[in-house]
Amino acid sequence: MNREYHRWHSPRLHRDMELLVFGHAGAKVLVFPTRDGRFYEYENLRIVQSIADKIKDGHLQLYCVEGLADETFYCWWRQPADRIKRYLQYEDYLLHEVLPFMADRNPHPCTISHGCSLGAFYAANFAFRHPHLFQKLSAFSGRYDLTLNIEHFGNLFDGYYDENIYFNTPNHYLPNLECQWRLEALRKMDIILVIGKDDPFLDNNRQLSHILWGKGVWNALHEWDGRAHQGRYWRKMAPLYL
Repeated sequence: MNREYHRWHSPRLHRDMELLVFGHAGAKVLVFPTRDGRFYEYENLRIVQSIADKIKDGHLQLYCVEGLADETFYCWWRQPADRIKRYLQYEDYLLHEVLPFMADRNPHPCTISHGCSLGAFYAANFAFRHPHLFQKLSAFSGRYDLTLNIEHFGNLFDGYYDENIYFNTPNHYLPNLECQWRLEALRKMDIILVIGKDDPFLDNNRQLSHILWGKGVWNALHEWDGRAHQGRYWRKMAPLYL
């Protein structure tokens, strides 16, 4: 299996950024890590191994990026307004550095946004905000409203709320989305949400699925037995939903 390590200095983030590429051809998969994970987490959790045949056969090519959770949503020393602003800088890095890098290396017409846990939020929010750039979203064990106060999982903005937070909270901005070209792009996307029936974010996933259907956006919500919020579950999900 082809495996490549890449690193460059990002002018948008003012720091070096690293990523791993797995595979040589096929649909391009932008892979986001969990809250505490890094660009090599997908490999360490053996999820790459679980879809090795698809990668070796040229069906999928993975681009595993950093998530910067400790500089954005979980950067407690920053003010909430600055946390979301740092996230927007990260989005600019993805839009103007990572996606062009992927396109230059692989002309395949399908690009997939994918992640687990907090990575599922990254994947979904990025795809929903820029639906014309993606043909598929595959999100495992995600939380799509970071302002919710759920037991053991608090509001990541300490109660602060502004326009930037609104436009980066899918369960908030999607119900009011009226832009027709964005809606049409969303309706062309293959959207897959996977969540455990005992996961604290189950209702949040059901709400997101309901919102999408209300906008005429097809999506598949798969509910697994148990909490299903660990690598051993994600290793089983990846071959089914990627």
